[in-house]
Amino acid sequence: MKDVSVGFALCGSFCTFQKALEQMRLLISCGARVTPVMSENAYSTDTRFGTAEYFRNEIESICGEKIIHTISSAEPVGPKKMFDVLLVEPCTGNTLAKLANGITDTAVTMACKSHLRNSRPLVLAVSTNDALGNSAHNLGALLNYKNIWFVPMKQDDYTNKPRSVVADFSQSSQILPVKLPAHFFEYSNIVPGEYRVSDLFGNYLSGRNTINFVAELEMDSEVEIPMNQYGIAVMKFKLER
Repeated sequence: MKDVSVGFALCGSFCTFQKALEQMRLLISCGARVTPVMSENAYSTDTRFGTAEYFRNEIESICGEKIIHTISSAEPVGPKKMFDVLLVEPCTGNTLAKLANGITDTAVTMACKSHLRNSRPLVLAVSTNDALGNSAHNLGALLNYKNIWFVPMKQDDYTNKPRSVVADFSQSSQILPVKLPAHFFEYSNIVPGEYRVSDLFGNYLSGRNTINFVAELEMDSEVEIPMNQYGIAVMKFKLER
């Protein structure tokens, strides 16, 4: 991810902020340039999980960038092509609803709208207690939108909170060995090694979607590549001759 410009937007699911900061640090360690964006509530609200000042200072220290936290400061995201990819983590049910219905009244939703005008990927890491309740139809709608992607998700407490869903980043660390014939590397300009699907977009994946790519990998390698329930291959591939 060296030199990839990532927008990292946080909404008001405060209980997941520490996990979000872990992913922020991981992106930085991978060489990405990360610019933080926060909704007005996320930017200014003190909770039992930490004060707003603590999180603001921590985020700006990690990223080395000032936080975008107003609608006016988020509007140039698209015109200036500020991000290669925009990640919303945590993405609350409230923000899901606004994105699904075209409502732009926070810094985060403005950043999303402005970013999408460039047909660049918007990645949502859902965290909401009603993802399988009132927010389900918004989630379903966004799963079908072009240029919107989802971090794999799971129920975090199916006994006590059966409608609650959170993003599950653990799946992104899986590595699947795939042995391919020589001609794959010849026509794709890819060398053997470990790749995430996202690493291949500017190369073999140009003009292809993930499902088609996985189908071609399966055909060439004669192995079955597991995908999650949303049709997204989330693991790394170890491509071998």
